Amino acid sequence: MNEENADGTNGCGKVRTGTQNEAALLALMEKTGYNMVQENGQRKFGGPPPGWEGPPPPRGCEVFVGKIPRDMYEDELVPVFERAGKIYEFRLMMEFSGENRGYAFVMYTTKEEAQLAIRILNNYEIRPGKFIGVCVSLDNCRLFIGAIPKEKKKEEILDEMKKVTEGVVDVIVYPSATDKTKNRGFAFVEYESHRAAAMARRKLIPGTFQLWGHTIQVDWADPEKEVDEETMQRVKVLYVRNLMISTTEETIKAEFNKFKPGAVERVKKLRDYAFVHFFNREDAVAAMSVMNGKCIDGASIEVTLAKPVNKENTWRQHLNGQISPNSENLLVYANKEESHSKALGKPPTLPTRLNGQHSPSPPEIERCTYPFFPGTKLTPISMYSLKSNHFNSAVMHLDYYCNKNNWAPPEYYLYSTTSQDGKVLLVYKIVIPAIANGSQSYFMPDKLCTTLEDAKELAAQFTLLHLVALCRSCIEIALCSPIWKFVIMTHERQNASLRYIDDNSLFKFHVFKELIFLNRTH
Repeated sequence: MNEENADGTNGCGKVRTGTQNEAALLALMEKTGYNMVQENGQRKFGGPPPGWEGPPPPRGCEVFVGKIPRDMYEDELVPVFERAGKIYEFRLMMEFSGENRGYAFVMYTTKEEAQLAIRILNNYEIRPGKFIGVCVSLDNCRLFIGAIPKEKKKEEILDEMKKVTEGVVDVIVYPSATDKTKNRGFAFVEYESHRAAAMARRKLIPGTFQLWGHTIQVDWADPEKEVDEETMQRVKVLYVRNLMISTTEETIKAEFNKFKPGAVERVKKLRDYAFVHFFNREDAVAAMSVMNGKCIDGASIEVTLAKPVNKENTWRQHLNGQISPNSENLLVYANKEESHSKALGKPPTLPTRLNGQHSPSPPEIERCTYPFFPGTKLTPISMYSLKSNHFNSAVMHLDYYCNKNNWAPPEYYLYSTTSQDGKVLLVYKIVIPAIANGSQSYFMPDKLCTTLEDAKELAAQFTLLHLVALCRSCIEIALCSPIWKFVIMTHERQNASLRYIDDNSLFKFHVFKELIFLNRTH
């Protein structure tokens, strides 16, 4: 352990010398039996702890800690984080001056302990007026590689990546939705370690490196969403990918019903993937093992369980542009890898349904709060001056985007009926005055809710979904028009995210207004 030369303070705000800091750390080591070593700009406490046998804890056991006071060290931090469970390793990032860099990584021995640390210590007041942030930390070993020639096969991409980077373990490549002999123009490259992936990312900086004569796009792949085992045990929906565009929902339902007639409740198909809903989980699991790898209309399909997610998080990701809005059911299923995005090629996820049909209790909304000190200056602002990531609910997003497109606010009309067991069921009809005279005069979901809030949220979700579908129709019209080239050139000059419009492209809501204009003028 390197000697600390800088002065620090203890939890009471009293200044303590470097010698006192060292004494406090030595006392912590003696009390816990953990070793401590400082190297490469970080100080490691443990890793492994005393008496540990076997491999390190699996992924998902580490949390990231931010907003740590710069004069706070392990003797104060470790006891706080031990409240959540046994610490395998505590890594505090350090400056040359001896102060910490304001963040650390804490690895627990189990995933459950890491999740508990997030719940009880996120936004924890570590010192008076000082609140730390705690969230999951994942050692990302996967890179997203974009702008790959579509005619390249998996073996060719794997061989090329092994030639130009070290530590390549595997390459994930998906076939095009319209031509199964071609890839989608991107791939995911798996490396043996986070360090190997980081070194590869540094080497493959866009603009300085080419593959097959093409300048590629390189970034970290978005980490896979973690879903607890208990939740997954209740899932009875299958995700089916690699379907032909021409394959119908009826064909899919018939194929999955072959192993047990009547087992499938319904099918929702979106481009070249689908969600197959079963009446019973046991039938879904059995169908998954039977149908995975089978051919439907000449295409070899992949079948996995769909993953439930928190509805609030799905909305936040979508309207930040992290989920592709190129599918009708975008906001019902978080299916990022189908678009030209950086997400891992993993099964999509299902939101927790309204009224708790998937989950026994509503999802808890995470709120980040800060202390409101007397005398804090407040400035009046309009909600429309904010960015979309400041909103959680679909109701707020719908109002926000209507305003951004200079439309009048959406109009909500409430209707009710009575269920067979006597419950009052509610549904909202939404009218967007700016487009009410067109082909879509109003929007009303095909589901009823028992609470007013759920009914309004569901109606807003449904409306936004169909506005996305309207955007898609605008694209089909615009592609046939000379004015489309002007739109693309304009957005390229403005460094917008819209670059290509094909089966693997991602366009964002900030081109929505132009697309609506094209729809009206053609």
